[in-house]
Amino acid sequence: MNRHERIARAIALSGMKKGEIAKACAVANSAVTQWISGESKSLKPENLYALAKATGFRAEWLAIGTGPEKDVESNVEPALGPSRYFEYPEISWVQAGAAIQSVERSNIATCEKHPSDAWAGPDGFWLKVKGPSMTAQGGVSFNEGMVILVAPGFDVESGQYVVAKLIDTDEATFKQFIWDSGRGFLKPLNPAFPTVEIDDSWLVVGRVVDAKWPRSVL
Repeated sequence: MNRHERIARAIALSGMKKGEIAKACAVANSAVTQWISGESKSLKPENLYALAKATGFRAEWLAIGTGPEKDVESNVEPALGPSRYFEYPEISWVQAGAAIQSVERSNIATCEKHPSDAWAGPDGFWLKVKGPSMTAQGGVSFNEGMVILVAPGFDVESGQYVVAKLIDTDEATFKQFIWDSGRGFLKPLNPAFPTVEIDDSWLVVGRVVDAKWPRSVL
């Protein structure tokens, strides 16, 4: 988890609005937006400690990810499980390929929403898995009908799962990202499907941070 992801998580779990965080840290609302998005490459110590105080998260964890998120008093029993769930809309593959900001451009009020304890950022969205390309005989497998939570703007490392699109056609696909010998690839888990090398014609829409069966099938 990168610094801006930790900050976004802390603010979301605090239940505070951006304006409230900005007031507590004595900065403009736009500064808080840049902290969350990762546009801001530096964070003054006074702002970091003000943010830690406002959200209840440790400054060291916010800054470099070291140690626990929060200080836990010895006489307080830690909560079992996540303290808060986030809800994100399920959009279509056409919308996902149209633009990274597809959720903002869609009428999400009419979209079905699914909860998750994973933070996917302010523009996160769910997609329903189509086809058998990401099924496997053993280990991780994503069957048709499952939903995947996509986090636009998150950094991607080799071995993680992504949704990418062809820039010219806006055709989106769900694959495993592999970095090998200075080149990037989109690899299916099903060996019956081909691995595709990423070139200038491809754009990674976002990283997949959660997957599950929707409640409607249970």
